[in-house]
Amino acid sequence: MLKVGLLGAGRIGRVHAVNIAGHARSQLAAVSDVNEEVARQLAAAHNSTYAHLDDILNDDSIDAVLIATSTDTHSDLIEQATAAGKAVLCEKPVDLSLKRAQACLDVVSKIGVPVMIGFNRRFDPNFAAIKASVVAGEVGKPELLSITSFDPAPPPVSYIKVSGGLFRDMMIHDFDMANFLMGETPKAVHAVGTSIVDPEIGKAGDVDTAVVTLSYADGRIAVIKNSRRAVYGYDQRVELLGSDGLLSAGNVLENTVSKATKQGVTSAKPEFFFLERYMRAYAAEWDAFVSAILDGATVPVTLRDGVAALALAEAATQSARSGQPVAVSF
Repeated sequence: MLKVGLLGAGRIGRVHAVNIAGHARSQLAAVSDVNEEVARQLAAAHNSTYAHLDDILNDDSIDAVLIATSTDTHSDLIEQATAAGKAVLCEKPVDLSLKRAQACLDVVSKIGVPVMIGFNRRFDPNFAAIKASVVAGEVGKPELLSITSFDPAPPPVSYIKVSGGLFRDMMIHDFDMANFLMGETPKAVHAVGTSIVDPEIGKAGDVDTAVVTLSYADGRIAVIKNSRRAVYGYDQRVELLGSDGLLSAGNVLENTVSKATKQGVTSAKPEFFFLERYMRAYAAEWDAFVSAILDGATVPVTLRDGVAALALAEAATQSARSGQPVAVSF
């Protein structure tokens, strides 16, 4: 049984609490948050207890921590937890600063304690099936990848100001998906971004609509499209063209009912947002972490994977500002 301390009792922390407490091989031992009352409420809901961060790190009976705190705390908490001998699952991104994330990677690599980064989309059954088909060689060598990721509505500008920007906060999932499906990092990133959904996002120094092209050393290409607004729901699609065929994953709909009349054919909208769309992925992600720690396997999404995705986000941010492609040195 894996005894787990949960750091962070916000929206994503609540998702993880359900999976930790509900898993046959893990136990939610304690919950910590800067808002003690919120942490106590979440702990009580899952027959757990509140504990201060230091108490969790110093408790030898706790085997692992799940970090679901604000991004600017991730690297520090990863280092503290691994130094205390705890295995770690940390939400993305590793940090807002690539330099800080790389320093974290250097520190943790010397400690040797398992760290997994929460790129949950790798565990979505549809995207995982595409990866399995690629590995099996069913469509030959991947040559052209297209990733579409549109949110139903933009977050508050107050969130935008502390998020690190669209490339680090939103598109970083897609950078990781590109690395996952293409099997390597690209050599260059070319990004174009604008704020046409909400001018206030532009005033805050961010973009809400962007297209990124990733160029690989062997000539392959990946294209990522992001928007903070898709009025019809959460649009999440992947299309991969290989030398011997095509793989594609469409949206998960609110229901499977379609209506066909003489006026045309209609179906349900995509599920509204990530909590609806990716709940199965979060559960599979947690199961993979538990299995890796208890069974001694390599974690499926490493800290190095997290730094690699952040390197692409950093390059895209620079490219969008300069209008020029940016080489990736990671």
